[in-house]
Order: sequence, then structure tokens, then C-alpha cells
Amino acid sequence: MNKDGDIIIIEDDSDDRELLIHIFKELGEEHGYQNRLVLIEEAEDLVDFLKSDEANPFIIISDINMPKVNGFDLRNLIFSDAELRKMAIPFIFLTTARNNEEFLQRAYELSIQGYFVKPINYTAYKKLINDIITYWKNAQIL
Repeated sequence: MNKDGDIIIIEDDSDDRELLIHIFKELGEEHGYQNRLVLIEEAEDLVDFLKSDEANPFIIISDINMPKVNGFDLRNLIFSDAELRKMAIPFIFLTTARNNEEFLQRAYELSIQGYFVKPINYTAYKKLINDIITYWKNAQIL
């Protein structure tokens, strides 16, 4: 895991992508994060990106409810690929699915590293994103 690597967001909703761009821009200015933000609209494009020479992943933050390939299937694709699994990229779900015990159970069965619900309030959303990034930047790695 490269702590200065790409923060990869898989999000199909354009409004959510724009909000996250704004949040990460502010956090970068406030905390000096140098990570490149990589936004991917179609979940199925992630595997190709991760296998490209362009990828330098730090963390993956994925929505769950997406057309074609949902977040669960995406996690399965990554986890079942030996090359990608060896990269040990932290995989986080960031979703609107509140109080959904079935989703939560299913997510942790896929060995994810976090499940977070998107806050409605901008300030809370920004704090959540900062907490996630700060946690992983401070994590000890091999």
C-alpha cells in the first residue's frame, strides 16, 4: 500500500462524484494530502485500471448500488483475482444504504475494511472522509 498513492472512488452518481471532488480538494488543501483522486463511474472499469501501469492505489472507496456491476460483485472480482488480492488495497464501502443488516453482513463476508453510510450533512461527510483517509495514512503496513 502506497500511502501517497491513488484514492480510487467508484461512484456512478455524478452529483456524488462532484461532491467528493470538492471534499477531497478541501481536505488536500487543509491537510496537505498529495494523493491523486481517481474517479471511476463504471465498476467494471476498475479491474482494468488496477492492472494498468497508470495505477498506484492507496485505497478504494466504492458505492454499493450501481448498475451492471454492484459493489459486492466488484469486491468479488478483486478478491478472486490473485494478482489484485496480493496488492492488499484497503476496500471501503461508502453507501446510502442505511440500517441494512443484509448489506452489512454481505459486505463483511467479502473481507472489506470498512462500511460507511454517506452522511446527509456536508460537514459530517467531509469529516467522515477525513477520518477514513487519516486512519489509513496512520496504519502500519509491511
